[in-house]
Amino acid sequence: MSLPLIMIATALVSFTLGGLTMWPIVRRLRTRLTDAIWQLEHDPVTGMLNRAGLLAAHVALAKAAASQPIVVVLIDLDDFKPVNDTHGHDRGDDVLAAIGGRIADIAALHGGTAARLAGDEFAALLPVRTADLARIADTFVTLIAQPVDLTTDGATVTVTVTASVGIGLVESTDPFEEVALRRADIAMYHAKHHGRNRHVVYEPGMAMPAVGRRRGPRLRDRRLSKEATA
Repeated sequence: MSLPLIMIATALVSFTLGGLTMWPIVRRLRTRLTDAIWQLEHDPVTGMLNRAGLLAAHVALAKAAASQPIVVVLIDLDDFKPVNDTHGHDRGDDVLAAIGGRIADIAALHGGTAARLAGDEFAALLPVRTADLARIADTFVTLIAQPVDLTTDGATVTVTVTASVGIGLVESTDPFEEVALRRADIAMYHAKHHGRNRHVVYEPGMAMPAVGRRRGPRLRDRRLSKEATA
């Protein structure tokens, strides 16, 4: 074999061996990147989409086809703080995970997706398969109120948490924050102030209850306020 051919063969062998050596590193980096992307769009407690993930899902839905009606649901758990105060934040997270699983199952049953926005607040985006929005909302209210069994200090404790649910019909191309989530938010607060553990369907002209009757701004409200003044 001539010297040039030997040099070429040696280079090919070196390249192949180098590629085999680098492949595990590339695979690990790819796995880490995939995990990082997942974490950016998912809630670590429930495994559901987080706020960014739900926004991305809404953007994808808006781009997938021409404007179409969709259902937006906002779910706020009633008086969840005593659960953390009584059983600790770890058990509180267990309750959130259990309830989040129920919400995700209902959303999937209707062909949609769900997310944990923050704290004890969840949301769902659903395609329109029925005009009976009240029935969909009542399903969320009923299943969320089912007892959750916790194991704490070697004993089983049953916790029951209810929710106020707001639901609205919007166009897929409507702005997520300013229209879709806003309408569901208004309806949810009406449910909250009419006794909780119930739902309200948004109707045109419905307004947010007076500030004095609300429990104060949430993290989402404060974030939007900061963005508006930035």
